[in-house]
Amino acid sequence: MKFNVNQQDFQKSLNYCQGVIEKRSTLPILSNVLLNASKGKLTITATDLDLIFIQQILDVEILEEGETTTSSSIMYDIVRKFSSGKKINFSSEGENKLHLESENSIFNLNCISPSEFPLTDENFNQNEFVIDAKKLLKLLNKCKFSVSNDETRHYLSGIFFHQSTVDDKIFLTAAATDSHRMSVSKVSLKENVKFEPIILPKKTIFQLCTLLDDYEGDVSISNIKSKIKFEMNNSVLISKLIDGKFPNYVQVIPKENKKKLEADLKLFLDSVDRVASVSIDKKDGVKFNLLKDKLNLSVNNANSGDGKETLNVKFDHELDVSFNSRYLIDIASQLDGTNIEIYFKDSGSPALIKDPGDFDSIYVVMPMKG
Repeated sequence: MKFNVNQQDFQKSLNYCQGVIEKRSTLPILSNVLLNASKGKLTITATDLDLIFIQQILDVEILEEGETTTSSSIMYDIVRKFSSGKKINFSSEGENKLHLESENSIFNLNCISPSEFPLTDENFNQNEFVIDAKKLLKLLNKCKFSVSNDETRHYLSGIFFHQSTVDDKIFLTAAATDSHRMSVSKVSLKENVKFEPIILPKKTIFQLCTLLDDYEGDVSISNIKSKIKFEMNNSVLISKLIDGKFPNYVQVIPKENKKKLEADLKLFLDSVDRVASVSIDKKDGVKFNLLKDKLNLSVNNANSGDGKETLNVKFDHELDVSFNSRYLIDIASQLDGTNIEIYFKDSGSPALIKDPGDFDSIYVVMPMKG
């Protein structure tokens, strides 16, 4: 195998691979990336057995076809320290060594036979549909912070996706909850698709966000049984799905919250963030003392002190309630409009948060006790 490739192109692909490969794998081959130089392109593959990332580099000069595997982290560390944009020359003699050369640097890396690298050969051509990359990224960003970290309830450790219909319009709807807060968001689809409800794992969510951040265009999605595939130009991400039943989230959405608080989004976010600074991990409750058109915010931490701030708002009731400040900051940071709307029932019931700039997204937050 012998090929030449641009340093920036190769580093970008390896950077994506770092998010897939486990740092401490019990199987040495899973620490490696598969390099395949053939048919005028370089294909780079990384996997942890649950997630597979494949990317093709088309701007490559292949002098001799072949394939090998070598340590992803070591090669990435070397390549990112080469001069940006310079050409890297790769060659392998046999299956045991990969030779890298760029400017005055020469490296020889140990390899493992590509025959040991696990690949998937499932046919994903069923149930395929296309969605704009920015729409998909919106769903992921609006919901990912609400995904649970509780591994005992694995069915909450991802985002639930399903197709829904509202007023004869077809949507792809996403929902996530850790039982303390919940995010629900939807985007319109051009046509009715055969898409079975799925739960997408957390690691896949963050890897997909990284890919979509750098991509504009359509994403082709297809799923079979326990796996899903995302295709974008020269990149493919294949993931196992979470096996479990997501709870009926619709029945959790408050229906009787009539007390509406409306505030300037930036002022609200900045105020909550400031008063929460007195709490090191921002998990202390921020207390809302709501009076007519006035919100008094306060945080009290036994170890570090207290903070208070007053904000002018639109509110026509009186209410005292506390929330986890981190939850409020996470939600407010994802809103698109200039204002935030929070609907209350009482101090012990979940609050409903709406975004006047995005009618397709809602959030629910449980109050803190005491």
